[in-house]
Amino acid sequence: MTENLLLGGLVAFCITFYAIPKVLKIAIENELFDIPNKRKVHKQPIPSLGGVGIFAGFIISLLLVGTIDKVNYLQYFILTFVVVFFFGVKDDLIGLPPQKKMLGQIIAAAILTWKANILLTNMHGFLGIHSIIGTFSYILTFLTIIVVMNAYNLIDGIDGLAATISIITSGVFAWFFYANGDFTYSLMGFAFAGSLMAFLIFNYAPAKIFMGDTGSMMCGIVNAILVIHFIETSTSSKIFQVTSSPALGFGILIMPLLDTLRVFAIRILNGKSPFFPDRNHLHHILLDRGLSHKVITMIIGSSAIAFILLTYVALPLGTTTIILSQIGLFFLGVFFLQITAKKNKAKLRALNREDDVTFAKKIKHVVTLITAKDQNTRVAE
Repeated sequence: MTENLLLGGLVAFCITFYAIPKVLKIAIENELFDIPNKRKVHKQPIPSLGGVGIFAGFIISLLLVGTIDKVNYLQYFILTFVVVFFFGVKDDLIGLPPQKKMLGQIIAAAILTWKANILLTNMHGFLGIHSIIGTFSYILTFLTIIVVMNAYNLIDGIDGLAATISIITSGVFAWFFYANGDFTYSLMGFAFAGSLMAFLIFNYAPAKIFMGDTGSMMCGIVNAILVIHFIETSTSSKIFQVTSSPALGFGILIMPLLDTLRVFAIRILNGKSPFFPDRNHLHHILLDRGLSHKVITMIIGSSAIAFILLTYVALPLGTTTIILSQIGLFFLGVFFLQITAKKNKAKLRALNREDDVTFAKKIKHVVTLITAKDQNTRVAE
């Protein structure tokens, strides 16, 4: 099994690594760029079809190494990925309104819940809730898939961030499933991480290409499948049994999840659509502190790993206690960053004003000297 998993990751890496330059060439020749605007952080047009290369490496790896059977529902997973791919590519090429993009996510979630049997059936004591059956199970699973997809879609705001976070999350799930002999889901995690590693070579700051909505929604759907399966199976695993699996699953995905839910809440409170674009994300707050894309990616990636480790250590505390603590710790950190970012912006504005005043004084002084020189010349004449 180990050899097949390594082969799956290697195949995905090699195909994506080969595909990205080809995609990049086609995008440049046909001027398929992500155009900068006031909200976006890049300053020049950059191709945004990197998700095509990620999809190619990932799917080919699954088809070559994976086993399609009735138990693992791999055929429905691949169908879901194809649906997400087509909606993502259309959005990257011509743009889609939020409603049509949401339609693609709804179709993907419907396939997973009704055909692939990806369902949340137990919350393991969170807020006193244990077994979930029937309609409630479908509704909760459906919403979870939609939220996770949007979380990864919206965290893709700076060079390397979405790919780095998704490598961490899918890699952790892949390792857990490998340790417990769950081949299909482990392959999915390793193959997707392999594709993203190849893509990251071209996306690491300064980025030559973006993953676009194709890539970010793929990150979301893959991690949604992995986290739901993790929550459902980790308590009965052969190795590393997790009693508070929703807490650990939440801890693994906490950075994109809570950042997106926080931004959604801000937009709704301001009377706007939750999908209205703005600059309230965590990476925007860090950008306002004057940090580079590389540093921000390292900070958020390191924070994601820290949350995973802290959650694992705290598992004996119980699901409810851990999740509430995770939320409190996250928002405490964001509040600190917002306060310091505001002070930093105020200092920058003050420095800019001082620079403007100094520059104006210098110009005035030069003009005065020139004027005085002209007057002295006229007197001498």
